[in-house]
Amino acid sequence: MSNYLAIATVTATLQRTLQASVQVDVDGARVTTVRPDRLNNATPEAGVNIYLYDILLNPAWRTADLRQRHSEEKYTKRAKTGLDLYYLFSCYGNDVELEPHRLMGSIVRTLNSQSNITSEMIRETVADSTFTFLADSNLAEQVEGISISSVDMDIEEISKIWSVFFQTPYALSIAYKASIVLIDSSDIPKKPLPVRNLQRHITPYQPAIAQIKVVEELSKLWQTQYSATPLILANSTLLIQGSKLSANITQVRIGDMKITPQAVTDKQITLDLSSVPIESLRAGIQTLQVLHPQQNVSSNVIPFLLRPTILDISVSNVHGRGNELRSAEVTVVVNLTIEKTQQVTLVLTELSLTQFTGYSFEQTKNRRNNANSITFAIHDCLPGNYLVRFIVDGAESLLTVDTNSDSPTFEQYTGPVLAIL
Repeated sequence: MSNYLAIATVTATLQRTLQASVQVDVDGARVTTVRPDRLNNATPEAGVNIYLYDILLNPAWRTADLRQRHSEEKYTKRAKTGLDLYYLFSCYGNDVELEPHRLMGSIVRTLNSQSNITSEMIRETVADSTFTFLADSNLAEQVEGISISSVDMDIEEISKIWSVFFQTPYALSIAYKASIVLIDSSDIPKKPLPVRNLQRHITPYQPAIAQIKVVEELSKLWQTQYSATPLILANSTLLIQGSKLSANITQVRIGDMKITPQAVTDKQITLDLSSVPIESLRAGIQTLQVLHPQQNVSSNVIPFLLRPTILDISVSNVHGRGNELRSAEVTVVVNLTIEKTQQVTLVLTELSLTQFTGYSFEQTKNRRNNANSITFAIHDCLPGNYLVRFIVDGAESLLTVDTNSDSPTFEQYTGPVLAIL
C-alpha cells in the first residue's frame, strides 16, 4: 500500500504542484514547507508556505478492518492506518502589488482544478532530483485515491493555529485537507520452523471469495462513473462468487452481523440484503466474509461500499431575499444508520441543462449518537432547485434517472430535488 514516507510524499507533491503554477502567476515566487515562524518576516519574498498543522485518523478506516484473518481470528496481513492530513497554505509578498492576494488566487485555482493527487503526480515527485530522500516511497501504489478539499475555518480557528507561533505576524492563509493516506504496518509475519515429519490429517476446505455482484442491473444507468464497482444498496441481492463456498452450515458476516443466506452452492451464494434488519446495516465501507462455523474456517475478507438512499429532505431557517445568497438548514433522512464518527457530506447540484452551480457542505458538528437524520448548515447558496446527493465515508447516494423513453426528461437526472427559495 504505502510506507512511512507517505506523509512526506503528499507534502512534496503539493509543493511541486503549486510551484509549477505560482512561479508563472507571480514572477520569482517559490513554495516552501517550513514552520511559519521560521520564515523571514522582515522583508518576505513572494511565495507560498505549506505547513502540515494537524493529522487525524480517517473515520472510515478507524472501524473498517480489511485485514485477513485465520479462523482463530489472528491477523495474517499487515495493519493499515488511514490518515487525513490538514495543511495551512500561507501567502507572502509585496502587499502594495497585492502579491499575497495573487498567490492565494493561484492556490485556489490550482487545487480546485487538480483536486486529486494522482499516481502519476506522485511518481513524478519521487523521481524529481529535489526529493531524493523520497526515493523509497511507494505511495503511488496506493489503490485508494487521495483527494484535496478545502477546509472552512472561521477567524477563531485560524487564530488558534497562528497563536502557537510566538510573535509571528499573521499571513493570508487558507486550509486544505488531503484524504485518505494509508500507511502500512512494518510488522512482518514470522516464518515458521521447518517441518521435520508429516502426519496425515483431515483439513477442512477453505472458502474463497473471488468477487461480489448484484442481481439488479443498476450499473446500466451508471456506466460512466461506477462501472468499476458494484452498486450496492440496502435492498440489493448480492451474488457472492468464489470457490468452496458451500458447507453444512454457511453464514455470511457483514461487519459484526452473521447472516444466513437464501441460497448456497459451491461457487455462488445468494444474499438478499433486504432480509437483514435495516437498523443493523451501516452506510459506508463494509467488509464481507463467508463462514463455515462447523469446520471453524472462514474466507478472505472483501470490502464493499453500502450506499445510502435518501428518504426525505427538508429545508428550514432560510435567510436571504430576492437575488441575495441564501443560508439555511437542510435535514436529510436516509434509510441507513450513520455512525457518529463517520464523515458526511451534502452535495447540491443545480437542476439545469444550461448552467451549472454546485455546492458541497460537510457536517462539522460533533454528533453524539448514531442516527439516520443529519442536519447541514448551508450558506452562500443561490436560490433555485437542486439535485441532492448524500455521501458517507465515500459512499454516495444515487440520483434518480428518468428511464421513460417517452418522457421529455428521458435519461436525465430527476431527483431527489431540494428547492431553496
